[in-house]
Amino acid sequence: MRKNIYLLFILIANIVCAQNKELLYDFTDLPQSLLLNPAADVKMNKHLGVPFLSQIHANVGSSGVSIYDVFADDGRSVNEKIEEALANLSSHDYFTVNQQLDILNFGWRADNDIYYSGGIYQELDVIGYFPKDLAVLAYRGNRDFEGVPFRLSDISATAELMSVFHFGYNKKVNRNLRFGARLKIYSSIFNARSTRNRGTFTTIETPNGNNIYQHIISGADVRLQTAGYASLRDIESEDDVDGGKQVTKKFINRALLGGNLGLGVDVGFTYDIEEQWRVTGSVTDLGMIFYTKDVETYKAIGDYVFEGLQAPIQSEEDVNDVLDELEEAVSYDTIHNSYAAFRPMKLNGSLKYSFNRYSSGNCDCYLDGEDAPYTDAIGGQVFMQFRPQRPQFALSLFYYKRLSKYLKAKVNYTIDDLSYYNVGLILSTHIKKFNFYISANNLLDYSNLAKSNGAAVQLGFNIIM
Repeated sequence: MRKNIYLLFILIANIVCAQNKELLYDFTDLPQSLLLNPAADVKMNKHLGVPFLSQIHANVGSSGVSIYDVFADDGRSVNEKIEEALANLSSHDYFTVNQQLDILNFGWRADNDIYYSGGIYQELDVIGYFPKDLAVLAYRGNRDFEGVPFRLSDISATAELMSVFHFGYNKKVNRNLRFGARLKIYSSIFNARSTRNRGTFTTIETPNGNNIYQHIISGADVRLQTAGYASLRDIESEDDVDGGKQVTKKFINRALLGGNLGLGVDVGFTYDIEEQWRVTGSVTDLGMIFYTKDVETYKAIGDYVFEGLQAPIQSEEDVNDVLDELEEAVSYDTIHNSYAAFRPMKLNGSLKYSFNRYSSGNCDCYLDGEDAPYTDAIGGQVFMQFRPQRPQFALSLFYYKRLSKYLKAKVNYTIDDLSYYNVGLILSTHIKKFNFYISANNLLDYSNLAKSNGAAVQLGFNIIM
């Protein structure tokens, strides 16, 4: 029982990724760069993403330990490897899943200085921190932890499924400065969050001695807020197909502005310090969602003390007995109050130096009607994202190369919470008006993904004019 619970924690802790798209940021050959910086210096006159195919993004990875660390055939027992993994993981390790799908993406140039863009995309965003104290309690029990408080604050997780309607404005203010802004309307399909929990679980020996223990839950305040779950739970159908149709209908309605709504903005700039030096910056998802429909919050608040001859968490039967007693002793309520939550705001910035400019008219490295570009660039990028416990950071170095007017590439080396050797590559082809791009991170780990700290893939198809 305890081994199975801990293995589940290990597997969860290895579904890790971040929303950092360092390869796509300021890759201005692609219109999708406008979603990371609305002031990106794009050169196209019009673009139309192929519906449902213009941006497909997903990534996975690991924090603290890898799947290989637990399941490798290295002669050690699984128990030994679990003990080692348990020692290595902390409550600051996290798992997060981010997936995005462009439904519609379009843009056009109003004049030489202004570019408009808009569209709809679907996003899934999940983050959960490794509950270190509860994992220790589940795996080892509390017999050997007399007087040691297990923190309920280790419970921290959020999940959001939503659609986003957006429209952006990109303007060249003067010769050096370009400014951009994007308005977003969030339509939440499903939300669940449990953060800022409090309380401890402690086992102490009573003054009576003789292996008589008190098990104390002190200052418990644990909440799970949900929006969009109750109506799904209440769907009753003996026909699985009919039930699936009802769920699908609800999801589509919520995705088309029928869900809990919110507002957000992106703002950014591009500034040419001089001809070959450029600095950029952006703030994205500065906004919040207001949950007023189909809302349920489950909360457990109070103090609880019970006595026993031994520490109770030792077997599946003991767990069930304790849960039954807890349900009777601790105040547990379901409420339907509205709530609001901020989106996970992200900051991006870069400094770039461009070189190797072609001045002749016979260069085969840029599009017709475009000024002769610099074909090479090097620079650095920074990324920060605000999360429930603490911000996540990433630092990247990159090299950009225009191989021809049909092919551009960018290579990144990134250091973040998950890896010190994350190498990524993006390739973009442009044949007549048709564009295809693909990118991948953590290329050095692809030979053995079980050992990998992460793997990210993104691709898309556009019509660019």
